[in-house]
Amino acid sequence: MKISICASEGAPYAKSGGLGDVMEALPAALARIEGNEVVLFLPYYNKIKQNTAYTVEKVAEFRVQLGWRQQYCAVMRQTNRADGVTVYFLDNDYYFGNRTGAIYGDMDDGERFAYFSRACLDAMAAIDFIPDIIQCNDWQTALVPVYLKAMYQAKFPHTRCMYTIHNIEYQGWANANFFDDMLGLPWEYRGTLDMRGSVNVMKGAIETADLVTTVSETYARELMYPYYAHGLDGILASNAWKLTGITNGIDTNTFNPATDKALPAHFSADDFVDGKAKCKAALQEEVGLPVKPDVPLMVMVTRLAGHKGLDLLCYIARRLMWEEDAQLLILGTGEAQYESFFKDLAVQFPEQVAAKITFNLGLAARIYAGGDIYLMPSKSEPCGLSQMNAMRYGTVPVVHATGGLKDTVPPADENGEGGLGFTFQSYNADDFLAALKRCLKLYKDNPEGFRALQKRGMDMDFSWNVPAQKYMDLFKKMLAW
Repeated sequence: MKISICASEGAPYAKSGGLGDVMEALPAALARIEGNEVVLFLPYYNKIKQNTAYTVEKVAEFRVQLGWRQQYCAVMRQTNRADGVTVYFLDNDYYFGNRTGAIYGDMDDGERFAYFSRACLDAMAAIDFIPDIIQCNDWQTALVPVYLKAMYQAKFPHTRCMYTIHNIEYQGWANANFFDDMLGLPWEYRGTLDMRGSVNVMKGAIETADLVTTVSETYARELMYPYYAHGLDGILASNAWKLTGITNGIDTNTFNPATDKALPAHFSADDFVDGKAKCKAALQEEVGLPVKPDVPLMVMVTRLAGHKGLDLLCYIARRLMWEEDAQLLILGTGEAQYESFFKDLAVQFPEQVAAKITFNLGLAARIYAGGDIYLMPSKSEPCGLSQMNAMRYGTVPVVHATGGLKDTVPPADENGEGGLGFTFQSYNADDFLAALKRCLKLYKDNPEGFRALQKRGMDMDFSWNVPAQKYMDLFKKMLAW
């Protein structure tokens, strides 16, 4: 099967969040399936262009029609990737090459990714890669299925398009003039993209894609409700017949406690107690906490944003430190209010709390390995990867039962049996605290039960093999329509 994947980011080239991780692992997992030919299209950001680790060759160049404009595009093929995925970077210095800083956040992001969406289709035609399936992701490539249906059917008569929502909160809004000035679509597609008098490109993708997926089964059901859908619940409800969820995997080669070079000691599911204890002691020393092997170490690696449930943790944090002989370690950056809170908390409880307000992948791995309990009380979580990373390293998750957290962390009872972690149903601080106290009680009163819970999490297959096969099953159904 010929599969073309379009995305605005993908590790290791450019990454801002979970989409980057998925675009590193999913194409590779699909390429490992016999008979597949997988290509990945990414913008040629300046940070990629300046990175000498990637060697490329120009394979095509053309002009992209964007409203009344014609914009240059060169297709650069990476020549030193060896996992079966062919990567094409779309090069335009005006949109991608002369930018510094973050991937997103420029005033012309709408124009940049409208260009990229149409350039992906033009690039496929230019290199004569006519895919069976196009898989595109989030608002940045939401115009791919719109353009495909409206203007490219002659070039791609049998191609089917899957649109995947990783986070519905970001939908690609623009003013009404954007349709005429920038998109150049036939007039009859104005209603497809119109939402309350503005352009919403995610709405257009939902309406025109052959199949709409999201990144967990529960999140797909949640998107039927206004609380989660950010205004698109009605659109999704009318297209419910083509909406489904596939829970993401993680890169089990990268996140592997038996081989992770960032760790001071290695361990596996069959022999983890000693290695994990060494990682915990080293981590406590590294972050300035007292080295206490019997004190539970609660950890969090997160973007410091409200929807990550940090308001719940802030509400109970001092009470937790007063009532429990436990330690808390936070790693992340984000909103100033949360950065300040955790810095102040570490000052108030220097023997119990450490706050590392930074981005550090090596420290993140050591936190996964050295922690005892992983906190993830997210208000909403389309899939979540951190809880799976934590379980891979033998750290027991305490999570809000929403989205992918509900799908990947079935609840354990007070003896640690029957599940993989501890959960709470209602989004409030008291329920979060109750779930956390159940986990702490198991840790202190039933060490054997806690270790059995750790081992079950480590034994789980969170690799991309199962999700990739589910994608393939959907691709085959799409081609049969």
